[in-house]
Amino acid sequence: MDSTVLQPNPWMIAPFGVLLAAIALGPLFFSGWWSKHYAKAAFGLGAVTLTYYVFGLQAYGRVLGAAHEYASFIALIGSLFVVSGGIHIQVKGEATPMANVVFLLIGAIGANALGTTGASMLLIRPWIRMNRYRITAHHVVFFIFIISNVGGCLTPIGDPPLFLGYLSGIPFWWVAEHCLPMWGVGVGGLLAMFYVVDRRNFARAPREVRERETAQDQWRFDGLANLFFLAVILGSVFIHHPEFLREGLMVAAAVGSHFTTRKQVHEANQFSFHPIREVAILFVGIFATMMPALDWLGTNAGVLLGKNPPSGLFYWGSGSLSSLLDNAPTYLSFLSAVFGSFVDADVVRQVHHLVQNGGADLAALSGPHVDQIRNTFLALQHYHGDHLLSKAVSLEEIEVCFLLGNATFNKYILAVSIGAVFFGANTYIGNGPNFMVKSIAEHYKVHIPGFLGYLFRFTLPFMVPVLLLVWWLWFRS
Repeated sequence: MDSTVLQPNPWMIAPFGVLLAAIALGPLFFSGWWSKHYAKAAFGLGAVTLTYYVFGLQAYGRVLGAAHEYASFIALIGSLFVVSGGIHIQVKGEATPMANVVFLLIGAIGANALGTTGASMLLIRPWIRMNRYRITAHHVVFFIFIISNVGGCLTPIGDPPLFLGYLSGIPFWWVAEHCLPMWGVGVGGLLAMFYVVDRRNFARAPREVRERETAQDQWRFDGLANLFFLAVILGSVFIHHPEFLREGLMVAAAVGSHFTTRKQVHEANQFSFHPIREVAILFVGIFATMMPALDWLGTNAGVLLGKNPPSGLFYWGSGSLSSLLDNAPTYLSFLSAVFGSFVDADVVRQVHHLVQNGGADLAALSGPHVDQIRNTFLALQHYHGDHLLSKAVSLEEIEVCFLLGNATFNKYILAVSIGAVFFGANTYIGNGPNFMVKSIAEHYKVHIPGFLGYLFRFTLPFMVPVLLLVWWLWFRS
């Protein structure tokens, strides 16, 4: 059964809500029990949803699809976790507020080449080490805000939702062309707020403590051979056939890295498999239990949104759900809603006819949709010129260019993209790297906020103003 036509009972969203509540409240109110039994909660609630889908809906294809998505997800973040754990970076000098700002900015730029997962796993350990004598919650949370999320909105490699958009036909460089202003406001605003907070923290650390803790620091890079395995992982992202070759290469790179990295490097990084094990277990439950929520959204989004909705509705809608659901499937659901709500089948047919005629009738166009037809054709020339010359343009490419070529619809895709990436920073479960950074920080004994502390102490006072500013500047009409 196709997941796009599934109509799950809304009550089946309850296991997902229970799991989210358990992740949020368990460590806060019954941390001892939760640390021992979180796997039982994740597997048990996931089993309830899987039983309903297999025996109730008989949606075997949907379950297998979710399993494949989970396998791809855990292969990517797991392999990046292992390989980055074999690279030891030590910086020289005092972690002043300005030095921290520069570090975060470099990480935000690098996230677009390494992905937010790769950049987070590579940089979180040196980030903790360089701030070790005054490391506190705001260092970890702003790292998640900037490097694990907002910084990666300039390329499809940067964040999983944008990569799914690329696979769905959004041109690779369209993201950089259109998201750069939002990236500048988002990263710049967060860096400015971080500097103010970090300046106060820095002033409280006595000078003699700072000098003593940083006196022996030297630049040091160990395990650089793992850059080869990192390149294998990033290159395999673009492999689609045969099935599971991509995931197989990622796992092979992780295995190769783990057994070729010197023990001293792993010890210097305090490397262990606990963080990735916790993420793997919890996300089994999340991927399983969120199926009814995503399927219900996919089949009802058009009705809920109505006719001619403002782009801000897509920004806040995809963003709000990306704070609670994994932002990659949420992005896909809203992208499908954009296609279903706005693509004009008649315009697509006329553009396809133009393509077959080599664009000869373009100047003679007339009628109510002439501007949309012309703009769609021009977008095809810009993004798929080679296919256009060979008359090998697919209907899917025409549909994408209909949205990209007409400014009214272009903004909806932009709203969904920015909403999914930026709002993924709002909670630990909004984006895959968030939870892994949290686990690594806890392993280093860093005091970090729980689920609700993260939300109320950092998301509301720091992240939400940035989200409101982005909405006000680009999506309020």
